[in-house]
Amino acid sequence: MMQSTAAIEATGLSKSYGALAVTRDVSFALEPGCALGIIGPNGAGKTTLFNLLTGAVRPDAGSIRFAGKDISPTDARARCRMGISRSFQVPQPFSGLTVFENALVAATFAQGISEQAARPQAEDALRRTGLWPKTAKKAGELGLLDRKRLELARAIATAPKLLLLDEIAGGLTDAECVELIQLIRSIKESGVTIIWIEHVLHALLSIVDRVMVLDFGQKIAEGEPRDIMQSPEVAAIYLGLDGENTHA
Repeated sequence: MMQSTAAIEATGLSKSYGALAVTRDVSFALEPGCALGIIGPNGAGKTTLFNLLTGAVRPDAGSIRFAGKDISPTDARARCRMGISRSFQVPQPFSGLTVFENALVAATFAQGISEQAARPQAEDALRRTGLWPKTAKKAGELGLLDRKRLELARAIATAPKLLLLDEIAGGLTDAECVELIQLIRSIKESGVTIIWIEHVLHALLSIVDRVMVLDFGQKIAEGEPRDIMQSPEVAAIYLGLDGENTHA
């Protein structure tokens, strides 16, 4: 049997809460350094899929392999130390800590190292995200774009091999979105594998290599972004968008 070269491979992931099936038999594989976009209407099971991948939630069925290893039994902290990190749709910094302290906590927690050893990782993450001039500022004082940047900085500080982005572009102005796209592109170009849930399609499609569509917890399509977005079925399901809007 040939060894898979996938960075991450999910097989038959299913999760239900009582009678409600939120993820149903979802499978996909992603090569190292590639970016997968996940789209679908609200309630399609996108965030639940992220929770399954990170170990925050255990599946009822299915398995997950990361870098060739079955990580299904491992918890969220162990997966973080393996190199799986995520951002959240609503930024969740430690508001009372400084920007630098937020990045430092992330690096220390993820790697299980001392603060002194984690400092270079925290500094690098803040420099890459453009937050270095604001290291002494309290996280709770940041504007939305900088809070999104801090979400990314905290994730980068964990030295991820796989980065999961949950609607990171939501709520930004067009100009802010352009800055965020440039940042995410630089992260991808550094070799990090990315899975990105996003409703801001023009941002998503400027980065990803493939798109996967979820609806009612099931994968209904996966493929090249252009092919997926030209599909009438996908356009109808994805928030009822018409063909013109899906090409925005």
